Amino acid sequence: MNERNETISVVIPARDEEAAIEGLVREISAALSEREHEIIVVDDGSTDGMPEVLDRLGGAIGTLRVLRNERSVGQSGSVRRGVKAARGALIVTLDGDGQNPPDQIPVLLAPFASARAERLGLVQGQRAGRKDTLARRWASGFANWLRSAVLKDGVRDSGCGLKAFRREVYLDLPFFDHIHRFMPAMVLREGWDVCTVDVTHRPREGGRSKYSNIGRALVGIPDLMGAGWLIRRSGRAERGVTRDVAHYLRAG
Repeated sequence: MNERNETISVVIPARDEEAAIEGLVREISAALSEREHEIIVVDDGSTDGMPEVLDRLGGAIGTLRVLRNERSVGQSGSVRRGVKAARGALIVTLDGDGQNPPDQIPVLLAPFASARAERLGLVQGQRAGRKDTLARRWASGFANWLRSAVLKDGVRDSGCGLKAFRREVYLDLPFFDHIHRFMPAMVLREGWDVCTVDVTHRPREGGRSKYSNIGRALVGIPDLMGAGWLIRRSGRAERGVTRDVAHYLRAG
């Protein structure tokens, strides 16, 4: 295999996550210690001490690469920048707040080793036992129900930051802000299959969420309408299929 085929590229969009980023990077390094990998942190215009933490980490963890946005472009824009810079054929994303446990990365990668993975474009994590406030869980649950009802992507939790996907698949998707919340539907639109897998979740250790429930709702409805329009206008006769992880693991 060439370098791109062998390397796992982990992309972390992060802004003002001074409290969580060092532990997160070290955990990722440990989780992938036996695989060729790189860790790309996209600093989305941080104003806290995160840049200094990353500078220090760079001397200790050789697989770490840091990209910095001079001004904040948001989560989707930061992920896109990281994916475009990635060396690996397989990309893993997770949130920079530390709530997505890095020990779940091998769980996301396992389906791609299956004999049935030829048409697999995305493995979407679905949080089990979420460690968020009741209000946030309720708002997220409603948003996921509405999205699934409209887009029919067969996914319970598309907002989970833990995802693994083929770089080539991602770069072929129509890009728009907040596409990270609609990745399964967009991958299915392109004729690739999606696999769902339950992953663990943990409380935020520091910092604060970049989104409020109201803010999510204000951008969510126009985005949902736009995603629906893109699916209807895809011009493809067939969409991909959403499958449970057991479908791939049974195949070996």
